[in-house]
Amino acid sequence: MSNSLTYSLGMSSERDSDRILSAVVPLLKLLTLTVIGLVLGHPKTRLVPKATFKLLSKLVFALFLPCLIFTYLGKSISLQNAARWWFIPVNVLISTIIGCVLGYIVALICRPPPQFFRFTVIMTGFGNTGNLPIAILGSICHSSNHPFGPGCHTKGVAYVSFAQWVSVILVYTLVYHMMEPPMEYYEIVSDGTEIEELPVADASRPLLVEAEWPGMEDKVTEHSKTPFIARVFNSMLSVSQSTFPDIDLREEGTAASGGPNSPKSISCLAEPRMVRRIRVVAEQTPLQHILQPPTIASLLAIIVGFVPFFKSFVFGNDAPLGFFTDSLEILAGAVVPSVMLILGGMLAEGPNASGLGIRTTVGIVVARLLVLPLLGIGVVALADKLNLLVHGDQMYRFVLLLQYTTPSAILLGAIASLRGYAVSEASALLFWQHVFAIFSLSEGMRKITVFILSSCFP
Repeated sequence: MSNSLTYSLGMSSERDSDRILSAVVPLLKLLTLTVIGLVLGHPKTRLVPKATFKLLSKLVFALFLPCLIFTYLGKSISLQNAARWWFIPVNVLISTIIGCVLGYIVALICRPPPQFFRFTVIMTGFGNTGNLPIAILGSICHSSNHPFGPGCHTKGVAYVSFAQWVSVILVYTLVYHMMEPPMEYYEIVSDGTEIEELPVADASRPLLVEAEWPGMEDKVTEHSKTPFIARVFNSMLSVSQSTFPDIDLREEGTAASGGPNSPKSISCLAEPRMVRRIRVVAEQTPLQHILQPPTIASLLAIIVGFVPFFKSFVFGNDAPLGFFTDSLEILAGAVVPSVMLILGGMLAEGPNASGLGIRTTVGIVVARLLVLPLLGIGVVALADKLNLLVHGDQMYRFVLLLQYTTPSAILLGAIASLRGYAVSEASALLFWQHVFAIFSLSEGMRKITVFILSSCFP
């Protein structure tokens, strides 16, 4: 009896140690790649110039990542699978909503400067659902003792890619407008000494700005760095228009028709003023930027995967275009090392000065990296009990949980630079989040692995 008890305890401790190793070792591999990038890009060594890291980020954005998404998502997706995977994009929305609620609580408790209230909510709510999860999955599936069975990497990348389109839409719509400069802060700047924004040379632009959105500087418009929505709804809120004259919302052709009192300009079917303002805001929403190379690759993969004839023609050992997809798969292998080297180069620049405050910075880090993962476990466990998840698919659950554990999206730094709002604060916060994510992800991965392999998920 005692021998059997000792044997069972030994087997249990061995399984626990295996679980810990399977969770920590993949992160140690990613950490090694990041440290290599940090050493190569550190100002004291400067073995690799910043321009090289920027070129590498462009290759990841325009070539390596689209190849990875098309190859693995196209192989796995079909009409039946898309119907079974419906909870993946829904989970992105749920995690974002919970994160924003946590960010609002952090802002109420930590009381950041008024101009950074929305910034606190955004940086807590929107996590990295693209490059970093793909890198984590690549490292885990490269290990021999991972618990996810055959097809680990293919399924994992397919699940992450299937969720990316939701994140992209959120970033280019909701986040873009929430990151506009607060009107009160903008007025303070403009009422004082006028600050002229000088053009920033490409060589001196922080790597953070272009780490996940190369060519961001080409997307600037006349309204990018202004409180556009506040200006559009200015008159409705009865705000003084001395500083910000209302945007001209008259119908085209009014002046040519003899001015606003012209009979031709008076119509019972005229567009209501409120609707017109909403239309103006919608027109200034950069929806055209959604169609970036990774998003286009996702759409192509979904189209090909949904049509059996196309899928058999492109994917498979006997497919006529099998040599082409094999070539894309070779290029896709460069994503994980490239992403982590770029992250190391970004961290080598160090944190910028921040006006956010230590208390708010710590609050965001704790909420994003410690509290949100615990809430995510509860959400996924509840969804599993309600039979909303794919039965018996551990990788499916792992990707869902991973969406709650990553630090804030690096793309938020690019949006901050595009809008001219909290650029230094975004850089500093992303730096500290990724530093502490080394420890939080290790613990989070251990908990996720133990949770998935427990009786909660048979």
